Amino acid sequence: MARKISLKQAVNEAIDQEMARDPSVIMLGEDIVGGAGAEGEMDAWGGVLGVTKGLYAKYGDRLLDTPLSESAYVGAAIGAASCGMRPIAELMFIDFMGVCFDQIFNQAAKFKYMFGGKAETPVVIRAMVGAGFRAAAQHSQMLTPVFTHIPGLKVVCPSTPYDTKGLLIQSIRDNDPVIFCEHKNLYALEGEVPEASYAIPFGEANVVREGEHVSIVTYGLMVHRSLEAAAALAKEGVEAEVIDLRTLSPLDMDTVLESVERTGRLVCVDEASPRCNIATDIAAQVAMQAFGALKGPIELVSPPHVPVPFSPTLEDLYIPSAAQIADAVRRTLKGGKR
Repeated sequence: MARKISLKQAVNEAIDQEMARDPSVIMLGEDIVGGAGAEGEMDAWGGVLGVTKGLYAKYGDRLLDTPLSESAYVGAAIGAASCGMRPIAELMFIDFMGVCFDQIFNQAAKFKYMFGGKAETPVVIRAMVGAGFRAAAQHSQMLTPVFTHIPGLKVVCPSTPYDTKGLLIQSIRDNDPVIFCEHKNLYALEGEVPEASYAIPFGEANVVREGEHVSIVTYGLMVHRSLEAAAALAKEGVEAEVIDLRTLSPLDMDTVLESVERTGRLVCVDEASPRCNIATDIAAQVAMQAFGALKGPIELVSPPHVPVPFSPTLEDLYIPSAAQIADAVRRTLKGGKR
């Protein structure tokens, strides 16, 4: 049996093992060193939540503390990737993507296409995502759909420590730009993770609970809310299948379609704002490709279309709950009647 570590530790271990394996792996970001190199370097902060703590003591100048200029260091990471390095650039929060978005979607995402498939840009951009941390509207968004809209980017959002380590190692080894999203409310989540290095392929969803009555499709924190809803529904005799997408681009629609063809019902859950999010994408594709298999209406569960509130009470209401997911399942079983 594998030992248990937190999701935050899984991120650190994946970076550690890849930096030890490959000297071309470097890391850039704000406060990722956090005073290391001075007296007391073992107490260096390691990013805003200490995710990279201890790595500077092992790898020294391969971890670069940067100024508060995302456009500068993300651009530098993309340039380094095009010249043979494998950089990991850390955005403290996904919300800060606006400062460096041109470098990501207009440069890194398009190099391979613009240069006849000859250019490789093996850069990983890590960022915290999601609400529930009392970090207000500018530090709490789930902006995954923005990146999945861009051809040339790969987008990852794991829900467990095991998947986090394997998918991050795969991201670092991949030759395309990867947006690696870490839900800040899952950092403390513990799970079984092998000590040995391993990679999980992109584009393979994980059926985390089998069921025959309805398919619940989601990712990130919402996987755990969906499992909670499925457990409650099981007491009512409803067996829900829960699918963790794991990667959003590439997207494993085959697993989703196979599940819906078996259950006949679909509930899509996404913490991102409801307009043009992952849930609406999944719903549209199922409606186009498996409409004949549906026995009831597709249901979507997302937050309201408003900024993430700072008020703890309102923030808790903003994030989709297990109760809301269970209610959506009941509606599709009843034919959509509210």
